[in-house]
Amino acid sequence: MNRMSSLAHASVGASGALLEEGRTSLDSAQPEMTISQMSRLFAVSLRTLRFYEDRGLIKPRREGNARYYRASDRIRMEMILKGKRLGFTLTEIQDLIGGKGSTETTDLEDQLNPQQIVTQISHLERQRSEIDGAIERLRATQSRLAQVAAA
Repeated sequence: MNRMSSLAHASVGASGALLEEGRTSLDSAQPEMTISQMSRLFAVSLRTLRFYEDRGLIKPRREGNARYYRASDRIRMEMILKGKRLGFTLTEIQDLIGGKGSTETTDLEDQLNPQQIVTQISHLERQRSEIDGAIERLRATQSRLAQVAAA
């Protein structure tokens, strides 16, 4: 499986909390949102939204240069950010959420099969092990440098 490094373009933790509070009122109050409104709602940059559009993950209605995001785009955005929190690449997320009309379920986790879950857990555990090793090496280097400086 080709794993691309997928650094978060924004703080997805904050967007999860925001969505839980304001989702129903925003979905019913505003049939469409501008790119700025989407950016604020999901705590992502405008560039991130454009990138997701270029990748075919979301498909806002275009009117000239303006983008208008519907409720279905907001649902897909929630799924994208949840997939990123679970450590999936954008390619894997796209495979999970499917094409433009594929929103039978609004929860990305419901799209996962048992093998995908096992594979992802294994991948994340390997990453954690690599990170723990890097932290240990850096602490050892820091300690060694502090001893040299003190001498």
